[in-house]
Amino acid sequence: MTQELEIIQGTIEAVVYQNYDNGYSVLRLNVGEKQAVTVVGTIPLPVVGERLMVTGKWSSHSNYGRQFEAEFLERLMPETAAQIQAYLAGRVIKGIGPVSAARIVAKFGDRTLQIMEREPLRLAEVSGISEARAKAIGEEFRVRVGMRQLMEFFAQHQLPAELALRAYKLFGESTVDLLYDDPYLLMEEGLDAPFAAVDRFAIELGVSGDDPRRVEAGILFQLEYNLTVGHSFLPEKKLVDSTAQLLSLDAETILSGMERLLEGGRMVRGTLADITVDYLPDLYEAEVYSTARLLELGKKAFPEPDDLDGMIEDISRESGIAYSEEQTQAIREAATSGLLLITGGPGTGKTTLLTGILELFGKMQLRCLVAAPTGRAAKRMSEVTGEEASTIHRLLEAGIDQNTGKMYFARDAENPLKADAVIVDEMSMVDVRLLCSLLKAIPKGKRLILVGDPDQLPPVGPGSPFSDMLRSGVLPTVRLTEIFRQAQQSLIVMNAHRINRGEMPDLKNVKSDFFFMRRNSEEELTNLIRDLCTTRLPRNMGIPPEQIQVLSPTRKGGVGTVALNKMLQGALNPASSDKREHQYGNTCFREGDRVMQVRNNYDIVWKKTDGSAAGTGIFNGDVGIVREIDRDRESVKVVYDDREAEYDFTQLGELEPAFAITVHKSQGSEYRAVILTAWGGSPYLLSRSVLYTAITRARELLIIVGREETIAAMTANAVKNKRYTGLKLRLQGKAQ
Repeated sequence: MTQELEIIQGTIEAVVYQNYDNGYSVLRLNVGEKQAVTVVGTIPLPVVGERLMVTGKWSSHSNYGRQFEAEFLERLMPETAAQIQAYLAGRVIKGIGPVSAARIVAKFGDRTLQIMEREPLRLAEVSGISEARAKAIGEEFRVRVGMRQLMEFFAQHQLPAELALRAYKLFGESTVDLLYDDPYLLMEEGLDAPFAAVDRFAIELGVSGDDPRRVEAGILFQLEYNLTVGHSFLPEKKLVDSTAQLLSLDAETILSGMERLLEGGRMVRGTLADITVDYLPDLYEAEVYSTARLLELGKKAFPEPDDLDGMIEDISRESGIAYSEEQTQAIREAATSGLLLITGGPGTGKTTLLTGILELFGKMQLRCLVAAPTGRAAKRMSEVTGEEASTIHRLLEAGIDQNTGKMYFARDAENPLKADAVIVDEMSMVDVRLLCSLLKAIPKGKRLILVGDPDQLPPVGPGSPFSDMLRSGVLPTVRLTEIFRQAQQSLIVMNAHRINRGEMPDLKNVKSDFFFMRRNSEEELTNLIRDLCTTRLPRNMGIPPEQIQVLSPTRKGGVGTVALNKMLQGALNPASSDKREHQYGNTCFREGDRVMQVRNNYDIVWKKTDGSAAGTGIFNGDVGIVREIDRDRESVKVVYDDREAEYDFTQLGELEPAFAITVHKSQGSEYRAVILTAWGGSPYLLSRSVLYTAITRARELLIIVGREETIAAMTANAVKNKRYTGLKLRLQGKAQ
């Protein structure tokens, strides 16, 4: 017999648990006469003191007893002065606690919420509240009310709660009306909405299967989705077939939709090596512009400076470095080239060469700017070259357009960098969009030097520009091949080159910087990693835990990063009474945790820990330490080297534990000691490039734990994920 739905009504007296990621909450609801019941379900952003009318049914949980499962709910705004004071005292609005709530309600009584929404500046009539604070309270109150209503609307249609936060930021109070008009607006860039959920939502609202809005959204989704696996475009036949399958429609309907997108400028068609291909407009522009600019820079030649050989000899003598023939030739080319690509594996002297080029540019009185894709790579570059380096995003002065919410770079063709030369390291990480933005900011008639190792993993974003540039064969290039004698003493370096050649690394040498430790079960492997991080390396080798990075090819499984992070958090930063923590989804954030930012966020405000400067922007791959969790302000402070950033609890989906990280996330970084798991996973993850990238992250010590057969399989697996990218063909003149 189907249980009938019931309705209960009451006031939230405690929020036992809430998941900011999906809106799931566990509440204690006071339903009268001092009787409280447990309510569970999708109840986004609940606040103590809030009144709810909940429709659902009773159930019994084996551990938690009788509880009410919410299926629908209606928020009842508090009406009496006492209810409003209890509501505000629950810190529904930042900056209002029990004391200020009492003052505000004493002044305005049961009209308090009306004043906050319609006349917020009147709050300044209350002692201790300035006009600026009054305005901020009013704005946040309106946003909070609007956000809750939107999250409830999304929950009713099984749309992710976190999507509501992003949609509200983009569309504001008009979000629901706009979505009724065109539900596929949720596929806008920056919302990251799952197409299946949006498509189901649209059909619920009455959109037909062959509606032009649905067809066009499906085509654009396929192009957008394929950017996430590295493709800059799709061959037209592949795009038609995949979209027809996605939407369960015929090819003719898809082709008609493509024609409409082409006419509207929302898609671009081109020809590469006689194949018809389709792009999103910005990807097409990125490839075309990058091609033209690279060829322009590559053709630029500067006159050789007077006594170039003498300057190089002076640099060699002053630094105490005897440059190889390859390095000397590269320094000479840097003096006369508008564009120079420098590549080579570990131990071939790329860093030494860069330092020499910087010294030469100094003697030539050229102003040089130095950059890398990630904060850690930039910091390492600063340390080894002695020159201040920045991330590419900071070099280009990334910002957010407050009207559109989209990122822009202040440095571009109209406002180029003030430099005579720009050097960028770790170019294998740079995707085609970022390359295009960088090239726009290079001043006309100046120099650009790009350095990288194409055998590492390709960029997370679309394209493989550095690899394409090298393979095109049309741009000035220096390939460093000689492994220096000092580097030959490092088994890390020598094994990296063996792996790159498809040869099994030496796993038997126990007197070097590269060790293999076999374990035959996930439990044994996990226990070994715990011992290495907590006792063996700190005690026996003097390497503290914060200088050890655990890497895994995969997130999932018993030795994936998710499981390893839970284990390492317990071992390296266990719970204690003096450490505050906060549960977000399945992740417990604790003061003292090592965490990583997992997407670019240009809005987050940071300030130098010494108070000397402030700015905005924390970027994908930045690693920091949780310094403080403030439950009253619902915020988390994270320190990234010398910068401190503050996150609202709703932003914690942008952070992940970083005691263990994937090899992909380690790109561009270098660690004193690396522990790498070699156990199991998909062939895509267990590849030669993943193994090579992981090994080359270690500066002093590398330990692989797991099975020899996994290492052998990774070494043999040279298959790289094919990317549709047109830069090489365009550079070679094979595009129309």
